[in-house]
Amino acid sequence: MQLRYSFRIDPTPGQRIALAKAFGCARVVFNDALALRDHAHKQGLPFITDAELSRTVITQAKQRPERAWLGEVSAVVLQQALSDCTTAFRNFFASIQGQRKGPKLGPPRFRSRKDNRQAIRFTKNARFAVTACGKLRLPKIGDVPVRWSRELPAPPSSVTIIKDAADRYFAGFVVEVREQPLPAAPAETGIDLGLGHFAVLADGRKIDSPRFLRRAEKKLKKLQKALSRKQKGSSNRAKARGKVARQHAKVADARREFHHRTSTHVIRENQAIYVEDLAVQGLARTRLAKSVHDAGWSAFVRMLEYKAKLYGRQFARIGRFFPSSKLCSACGTLVETMPLNVREWSCPCGAIHDRDVNAAINILAAGRAERQNACGGPVRPPLAAARADEAGSRGSAAA
Repeated sequence: MQLRYSFRIDPTPGQRIALAKAFGCARVVFNDALALRDHAHKQGLPFITDAELSRTVITQAKQRPERAWLGEVSAVVLQQALSDCTTAFRNFFASIQGQRKGPKLGPPRFRSRKDNRQAIRFTKNARFAVTACGKLRLPKIGDVPVRWSRELPAPPSSVTIIKDAADRYFAGFVVEVREQPLPAAPAETGIDLGLGHFAVLADGRKIDSPRFLRRAEKKLKKLQKALSRKQKGSSNRAKARGKVARQHAKVADARREFHHRTSTHVIRENQAIYVEDLAVQGLARTRLAKSVHDAGWSAFVRMLEYKAKLYGRQFARIGRFFPSSKLCSACGTLVETMPLNVREWSCPCGAIHDRDVNAAINILAAGRAERQNACGGPVRPPLAAARADEAGSRGSAAA
């Protein structure tokens, strides 16, 4: 499987200028390619191929005076920008044809130089390298210092240079990693995600929600108020915008670190992990939107999924319509309604349930029921039509 290893880099002032040129050239090539394909579509012409597009917006464009500066950056960066444009169109076509899962995608949009995130990609054809002294050598940019936090497990196939809204630079290496199975663990768990507690495990453990955004709201409010008072287009406004972006980056980094630590701990302790498939997009349109985004459930579940695959664990999502909270884990009784303010409830069988712990236990039971057996089939046999000799009712012994 492929993983991305991201490291902070510290380009010099001259290298920052070279990176800015590369960001701009990649953006222009992407926009030129998008404009040509949009024009061909409006004129009823065939879809422009990648080869013809490369010849028009790169090779021939470099010979024109208004695009001669495209030759100042690596050609691989420009080719990858064209590849991104093609991928965007393919995803759009697959979405409108129903061949792509998830929400419908719109057509590709033009990139802006004012976007908070800028990125370029180098592949092996660019001959980037990590030098003996630990610097990242990029064509037409130079040797960039890297803050290595760990070693790469294998030679990278590509590297993406990213500049975020807080003016920080990162290098993301794509590496092919083999599965590293951990010793078998005897435990299995179901996880109920929530807002009161970030996660509740089937064994009764509750992981508190750090609420990183809520804790930083006071400082963010002060910084955003200062930003709103600055004149648009002024250097003071740019400085104030940077302060707001850096504060948001701190919140995002802290949340990501919490997700990594928690997901790794869960994976190491359990052989199988089952999580309820929450409708995060729907919850994000309610009055709980800020708390839902602050929790970051989707990012946490994605970490669990890829780490389970990497370390040889079992992972499954339980359908979002499964009544995990309303189902008694002791006798299987289903309660008709259960408002969110009900945190504990009693079943007619006499069992007293904590709402979240009961939901986690039910998620674990549902995951075990749907798990495949050693032969590759589900534990529960699927429904099938009866054979001709089995149809109808049998006569009684007295008949």
